[in-house]
Amino acid sequence: MTIMSDAADKLNQFQVPPLEPVPNSFREGGGGNILEKIIADKREEVALKKRLIPVEAWEYLPHWQEKRVSLKASLLKPNATGIIAEFKRKSPSKGFINGKAEVSDVVSAYDMAASGISVLTDEKYFGGTNDDLMAAREIVSVPLLRKDFIIDEYQLHEALGIGADVILLIAACLSKEEVKQLAQKAKALQLEVLLEIHNEEELGHICDEVDLVGVNNRSLKTFEVDINTSLQLIQFIPKEKLAIAESGISNVDTIVTLKKAGFKGFLIGENFMKQAKPSIAFADFVKALRASLKEV
Repeated sequence: MTIMSDAADKLNQFQVPPLEPVPNSFREGGGGNILEKIIADKREEVALKKRLIPVEAWEYLPHWQEKRVSLKASLLKPNATGIIAEFKRKSPSKGFINGKAEVSDVVSAYDMAASGISVLTDEKYFGGTNDDLMAAREIVSVPLLRKDFIIDEYQLHEALGIGADVILLIAACLSKEEVKQLAQKAKALQLEVLLEIHNEEELGHICDEVDLVGVNNRSLKTFEVDINTSLQLIQFIPKEKLAIAESGISNVDTIVTLKKAGFKGFLIGENFMKQAKPSIAFADFVKALRASLKEV
C-alpha cells in the first residue's frame, strides 16, 4: 500500500482552481462549447496524474479485486424503479447546486430504491472527487456509475480502483474509434459502458462493446433541456442496448412517458440535489413513482 499512499500524497498537491461562473454567452449559445474547455482541462489533469501516479498503482486499492455489480441486470429486475440517482454538488451551468450535502447521507438513501447511483468525480466543474465514489462504494450495494469525462485508458484503471461498476463515454467528445477502443478496454476490466449521445449524428458511435446508451436531453451548447430529444432518438437505438434518459426529469409523469417509449433507465440528479435534503426528496419521488406506475 506504500505506493498508493505516496501517490495519494502527490495527488494532494494537485489543486484545481475554484469553479468560475460560466459566462452568459455560454448559456445563450454564443460563447462556444463549454465541453471543449472541460475536455482541454481534463487532458491536462489526466496528463498530470499519469506523471504522478503510475497506472498500476490503482491496483493497490481494495476495490480493484471486487466483483463488479451489473447496472444492466439491475435495470432489468422486476419492479425496478429504473432510477439512476446522482450525487452532484455543482455544474458549469448552475454553479453550486448543493454544497452542503454529505455523500454518505445521500447515497445511503438512494441505495434503498435506486437501480443505480451516479457519482460525479470531476472536481473543477462539478465539485466531485474520487473520494466521493470510494465513500459511496463502502455504503451501497447497487451499481455505481463513475460520471466523469473519460478520454484516456488510464481513467478506466482509476475507475476500477475506486470502485466503479460502470463508466461513462460521451460521444460528443470522442471519435467513433476512441469510443470503441475505450469500450473494449473497459470490458476487459469487467466494467460496463454507458455511451451518452445528444443527437442523431452520434448514433454512429454505438458499438458492440457498449452496454447502455444514454440520451442527454440537455444541449451542450445552450444548456437547454428538451425531453423530446429522448423520444426522438429512442427509435434508432438498437434493441439490445438498454436506453437511458438523462437530464430534465423532474416529475413521475415524464418517467411514465419515457417508459412507454422504451427507456429502461432514468438518470436524475439535480432534481434531488437541489433540495435541502436530497434523501427525502428521493424517497418522496420514488413513492410517487410507484403509485403512478400502479395506475398505468
